[in-house]
Amino acid sequence: MSDVAIRVEGLSKRYRIGQYVGGGAYQYRALRDVLTDAMHAPFRRLRIKGKQQPVGSNPTADSHEPSTNFIWALKDVSFEVKQGEVVGIIGRNGAGKTTLLKILSRITEPTQGRAKIKGRIGSLLEVGTGFHPELTGQENVYLSGAILGMTRKEIDRKFDQIVDFSGIEKFINTPVKRYSSGMWVRLGFAVAAHLEPEILLVDEVLAVGDIEFRKKCLGKMGDISREGRTVVLVSHNMPSIMDLCQRVILLDAGEVVKDGQVAEVVQYYLETARSAGGEVVWPDPAQAPGNDIVHLHAARILQDGIEGPTADVDISKEVLIQITYWNLREGALLYPAIWLRDKMGTFVLASSNHKSASLTDDPWYGRPHPIGLFESICRIPGNFLNEGLYSVTVIVGKGISDTQILEDYVLSFHVHDTGEMRKEFHGSWAGVVRPKLAWHTEYIEPALGATERAD
Repeated sequence: MSDVAIRVEGLSKRYRIGQYVGGGAYQYRALRDVLTDAMHAPFRRLRIKGKQQPVGSNPTADSHEPSTNFIWALKDVSFEVKQGEVVGIIGRNGAGKTTLLKILSRITEPTQGRAKIKGRIGSLLEVGTGFHPELTGQENVYLSGAILGMTRKEIDRKFDQIVDFSGIEKFINTPVKRYSSGMWVRLGFAVAAHLEPEILLVDEVLAVGDIEFRKKCLGKMGDISREGRTVVLVSHNMPSIMDLCQRVILLDAGEVVKDGQVAEVVQYYLETARSAGGEVVWPDPAQAPGNDIVHLHAARILQDGIEGPTADVDISKEVLIQITYWNLREGALLYPAIWLRDKMGTFVLASSNHKSASLTDDPWYGRPHPIGLFESICRIPGNFLNEGLYSVTVIVGKGISDTQILEDYVLSFHVHDTGEMRKEFHGSWAGVVRPKLAWHTEYIEPALGATERAD
């Protein structure tokens, strides 16, 4: 493999949806069902012993099982990562990013293809992996470090650094069951970040913790990359991808769509969100993003004076972001929200229909929803956004902080200015937003000595 640290060749992963029971029907199988089957398997084999079976047949399988009960999380993925390279993996939810890292980490076996790894791997796929709630923070540092592949000598040598990085020195001898979620995350990342593997696989852990801790995490990731270790980073945070990575691979529906320079691939990703025409529609609730409470129906960009959805809006006019969704549970409390990002993935704003966040009272805020289709509209005033490309993430929660659906980069749209500012000012206007603010100037008094000079 010479200087190649990771070589992926024709990698595919297929998952079964439920258990096929014949006649086109499927059922959910819990752990107890699997264990029961395992206990009964020897007796089934005894019953069929002596009966002639076709060569290659499986007596417990249904030969008429439809192929539609499978989902391909990855399909024929191939790429190489060189030693010392920092590669970002991006894509919408369900694109196959986490599945890919699990295969590279040897957590999951591929259905087809193979991945060759040269060097010791460290995985940050789930912060806090291996923590036991009854053990202290110190005890969990050793336990988690061992699970992640560190020797006791390595942990001894790095213990003080880990504790200092986590910022929870005062509580290191306290059982972690008494930790807040933020403290748990801090200690988990601190352990994982101080591994010394040749290859580090990171899945979205930079999105956790408070702002200061995130900055510290980003700094640590930067240190790791500068040390010449190979890093594969999965993230929805485009600024982090831009800052840390030398190359980006874009996945969509389990396939590699684009592989190349960071800025080029990130911009392509944002520009090709599912809404080339300013809308995305899921006509069949069964195929729409959602669960047993709510399913999305559509998301659209609208503007007065334009018939139908649009991906191009006038900077001076109000922009409407419309979300429609099916409520499937009588009496559910649902809270629609959006995230808006610029072309580099930087957050511009977040908004919801919560009373404290909305200029108007939403009549369905805090009310039990009957079963049926609902429409929510968020209005962004004219002369607020700057020129450029924006992407929309759609969220429907069952509680104020309890996310039920989060569809990232569902819509994208361009803001254009053909008005007075474009005529009077040449070049782009600085800033993510460009509101027209009120200004007023008064003449106070002449400067000292100005009267004498005038005379």
